[in-house]
Amino acid sequence: MKIEFLGAAREVTGSCTLLEFGKRKVLVDFGMEQGADTYENTPMPVSPVDIDCVLLTHAHIDHSGKLPTLVANGFKGKIYATGATVKLCSIMLLDSAHIQEQEAFWRNKRAKRSGAKEYIPLYTADDVQKTLPHFENCDYNTEYQIFDDFKVRFIDAGHLLGSASIEITFFEDGEEHILLFSGDIGNVDRPLINDPTLPERAEYVVIESTYGNRLHERREDYSEQLINIIDDTMARGGNLVIPSFAVGRTQELLYLLHFIKKEKLTKYDFPVYVDSPLCVEATEIYSEKSELMDYYDSETLNYINSGENILSFNGLKFAKTSEESMAINADTTPKIIISASGMCEAGRIRHHLKHNLWREDSTVLFVGYQAEGTLGRSVIEGAKEIKMFGEKIQVRAKIATIKGISGHADQEHLIGWLKNIKTPIRTIFVNHGSEISAEEFSEKVFDEVGVQAIVPYNGGTYDLLNDKCLAVGNTIKIEKKSYVKPSSAYERLLLAGKRLMSVIEKNKQGANKDLAKLTDKINELCNKWER
Repeated sequence: MKIEFLGAAREVTGSCTLLEFGKRKVLVDFGMEQGADTYENTPMPVSPVDIDCVLLTHAHIDHSGKLPTLVANGFKGKIYATGATVKLCSIMLLDSAHIQEQEAFWRNKRAKRSGAKEYIPLYTADDVQKTLPHFENCDYNTEYQIFDDFKVRFIDAGHLLGSASIEITFFEDGEEHILLFSGDIGNVDRPLINDPTLPERAEYVVIESTYGNRLHERREDYSEQLINIIDDTMARGGNLVIPSFAVGRTQELLYLLHFIKKEKLTKYDFPVYVDSPLCVEATEIYSEKSELMDYYDSETLNYINSGENILSFNGLKFAKTSEESMAINADTTPKIIISASGMCEAGRIRHHLKHNLWREDSTVLFVGYQAEGTLGRSVIEGAKEIKMFGEKIQVRAKIATIKGISGHADQEHLIGWLKNIKTPIRTIFVNHGSEISAEEFSEKVFDEVGVQAIVPYNGGTYDLLNDKCLAVGNTIKIEKKSYVKPSSAYERLLLAGKRLMSVIEKNKQGANKDLAKLTDKINELCNKWER
């Protein structure tokens, strides 16, 4: 079994890992990056046509967001994921496509005036529609025989509705081996979903390290913290703006606000706006009684079975259209605005920040991880001024966070997750964390678990059974000033090139006449585009 790290290596987003055994090629996640690169990315080394299947840990875009590019470039296999992940991906990937198409519209409108290059989205809504039939629903704790020598089991990772760690059992030379991908491991005692299921067996482990070098602060009651922030903001007559991940975190906030309103835990009566089509659709999915019941914790199930809608309350308003979104800031009533994206990199939240960051009476509340290089990270680290929509905006609003609300396990919980594995662990790979976090967590793993943990670079490739590094990967950090990140159009071109090579290899025994025609066509294309 060969494993190659193609994303989220010494970085937090863009999860993607390629497994090769025999003639089989399997991807675990294929996520979109958010924020700046630390190391240059390694292009996909194989054509999407040659990938046999994808195993998806959960629906967040940094794990699922580039799946439509596979299908657009010839992938014909299945995407295995839990039922809740499949359901959420059906809206999240469409939302991602719409954002890209909208960005292309506005950028190309400006490009016509300035003479800039045309912007091509990575994929379109049509590509997403062609991707959805590839999904295959899987249940927790059930073994699925994917190939004769390869089976998988999804276990609850407690990070998001339907999120999973994936246990892969494969056979080489007649011997059974187990490779475990943690996915994103959730925090404990969170609203709506279960705590992570602790694994019991693995020979090789790939584990995330988002908070690998940190312990979450002493947890104060979520509701009490939120109430204090609400009261402080409303007393000043401002708005409480919450950049939130549309799926998962938004629903947790609505859960908390439901009980704050129900129990009259604040003296202020204020409207709450959820402003994001994706947030609205996700909330509707979370509110469904039938399909997703198995994914909730027992407390949530009791509320649902009693007929209580725990994601709704008086004063809750959903903004679906752009006109409804714009009307929110035209209204001077102090209010709570929940909008995406959670790292402030795209979506309607940027407009709400533009209208509120400069106001001393308003508060911006961050309730999720902010990756390095994102606008959210800049604000939370104390930026006095930011630039949005070509305009400089002073940061005068109060910047706040809620302690302990993270959706990721901290160092202590990650170590506990590893320690629960009863079988001897041969190799541990640490990914999905900043370089500092991953390195420090690897040291902690050695101290606490007694296994030397590897922190791979992007492009790092390993032969598992022979404990051999086949390629170290990209070890030179990017010079930020000189590095130009490849465009989405170039990424599509690279995948198309891999597909062409795959076609050539598969026609090795083709008729000479047909091969000559194909050769002429390729040469015509090269003659046209060679510079």
